[in-house]
Amino acid sequence: MENQSAFNSVLDGLDIETYLVCRDAMEGKHLALQLGKEMNLGDVDIMYEEYDGYGMRVRLRKYIVKPGQTYPWLK
Repeated sequence: MENQSAFNSVLDGLDIETYLVCRDAMEGKHLALQLGKEMNLGDVDIMYEEYDGYGMRVRLRKYIVKPGQTYPWLK
């Protein structure tokens, strides 16, 4: 288990939740998707968003194993 990647043990995805300071919800969505790319996660899905006038609380998900794929930990 010494050289095994922790990603091989992820059931489905990785979630990131944060608050982004932005002018409006559209800018918040843009920043959220850009954040995924800047974190080298590639394309991420926005699972939750709530704009409050000052910024937006977002939850992003990067699927490590997408639904229907074979789970690596079953092998």
